[in-house]
Amino acid sequence: MAGKRSYDDGCAAAHALDLVGERWALLVVRELLLGPKRFSDLQAGLPHISPNVLSQRLKDLEQIGVVRRHRLPPPAAVWVYELSEWGYELEPILQQLGRWGARSPWRPAEAPISLATLVTAMKTMFHPPAAEGLEATYELRVGEERFRVRVAGGALEIARGRAERPDAVLEGDVATLGALAFAGQPFAEAVSSGRLLVYGDAELARRFLGLFKMPEPVVL
Repeated sequence: MAGKRSYDDGCAAAHALDLVGERWALLVVRELLLGPKRFSDLQAGLPHISPNVLSQRLKDLEQIGVVRRHRLPPPAAVWVYELSEWGYELEPILQQLGRWGARSPWRPAEAPISLATLVTAMKTMFHPPAAEGLEATYELRVGEERFRVRVAGGALEIARGRAERPDAVLEGDVATLGALAFAGQPFAEAVSSGRLLVYGDAELARRFLGLFKMPEPVVL
């Protein structure tokens, strides 16, 4: 922490900003919410960050105990970064920031999002009333990544990895899945154009994409 600027304020929120308030720091945390990642994976998820800045942010976050770096066992044998238990406590904070930021009239709605943003946004914008009576298991496929999703009892759980005997599988890129889930893009059009591939129960797949509700924009 030596050399970093501080607010020098006894408020715990000010201290939190001293720790993770540097530019890019919370977005590095966001990318690691999906699990351990290599440096190159983080660069792919944050294409506008320079390698030097990414290295510094990782070093800062490791120094304060939010991030850990370790070497995976063979055959992978690569160095990865992962969140500590304390680091994972930032997830609900990022979700609440997302809800707040989604109401901004200046939010760049057309800007691209990362896979980590997509998954975090699904957890954040999940609307329990839309899942009433729904009990289903899904698998999301985005490139080589797989996520198992369980909807039951008005709750949504998403974890990295394949789903065992999913009721429906949805495959598409981040932009397509994001537009369908959050921007009201037509399901049938995405399927007919081939941008979205669906295996299994198509109606359950369609319903899954209707489980998310963006907050109303603030009126100024």
